[in-house]
Amino acid sequence: MSILQANKKALRRAMASKLRELSPSTIQAQSEAIIAQVLAMPAFQRCKNISCYLSMPTGEVDTSPIVANILRDSGKSLFVPSITGGDGRMDFVRLYDEEDLRAMPAGLWGIPEPTQEWRGQRRQSVQDASCEALDMILVPGVAFDRSLSRLGHGKGFYDRFITSYAASRPRPFLVALALGQQLVDEVPIAEHDWKMDVIVTPEEVIETGLENSF
Repeated sequence: MSILQANKKALRRAMASKLRELSPSTIQAQSEAIIAQVLAMPAFQRCKNISCYLSMPTGEVDTSPIVANILRDSGKSLFVPSITGGDGRMDFVRLYDEEDLRAMPAGLWGIPEPTQEWRGQRRQSVQDASCEALDMILVPGVAFDRSLSRLGHGKGFYDRFITSYAASRPRPFLVALALGQQLVDEVPIAEHDWKMDVIVTPEEVIETGLENSF
């Protein structure tokens, strides 16, 4: 194991312990503050095609209010992560409405998992030629820092997807959602690890200055 991998593993372990100590009410209060800031962002308001992760039951920002907001907005389309095939690739597929969301079975880590079809039709993928470009990805993570670095869960799903998608389409705007405890002094990153454009915490929006150009 390299020094970088060891440092990442140690930070993940430390963060897991810290996040387990947070009460559901604390996470809920922080999530509400974060979601309010996301919904107020001009970049979010301009977006048409948005990816938002479906949050785990504990230990991260609760995205259910923002998922509901997008589904109720006739001018926006929501795409959610889907792990496909034995090679563990991640795609983003269309989530159509709140009934669709309620019907999804629980999958990995207790997260609702989209089925391959909805009402007899194959779900639209953001990689379909017929799909308009993805404007924004709301990104989860384990830890973040003020240089906009992100530590994921170690599977590389988001980094691989963004690299692949950006090779043929405009790169989506990357917005990380972070509980206050997930903002640390420094996140160890490798060359292939994508930095975020914006990190939204309960107290602030940390950005590169590119947000208004979206």
